[in-house]
Amino acid sequence: QVRLVESGGGLVQAEGSLRLSCRASGVGSYAMGWIRHAPGKDREFVSGISWSGGEVHYSDSVKGRFIISRENAKSTVYLQMNSLKPEDTAVYYCVADFGIESMISVALSEFGSWGQGTQVTVSS
Repeated sequence: QVRLVESGGGLVQAEGSLRLSCRASGVGSYAMGWIRHAPGKDREFVSGISWSGGEVHYSDSVKGRFIISRENAKSTVYLQMNSLKPEDTAVYYCVADFGIESMISVALSEFGSWGQGTQVTVSS
């Protein structure tokens, strides 16, 4: 059974940084990533990384500011968020699935999994 546990969210001022972590169990060789959900908005793909780390994707809204990485030995994926903006405020969910494509479309397969989410709030 897949279990994803996020940590690292919090309150930060604009232009600040945060690092989210997601410790996984039972994911095998899945791709992992992050999807966020802000109040009143649709869920939005943020970033995804393949199991090998050789393939990464970012949404246009975070490209150049966020960096995704993973340490398979620790079963952990990270999201380094820099130059944060108030519009980055959302609940960030760690996700795992066979491929990144399902994360980009925010439509995980039947084998996909979600974490419980961690709140990120950026004040202006």
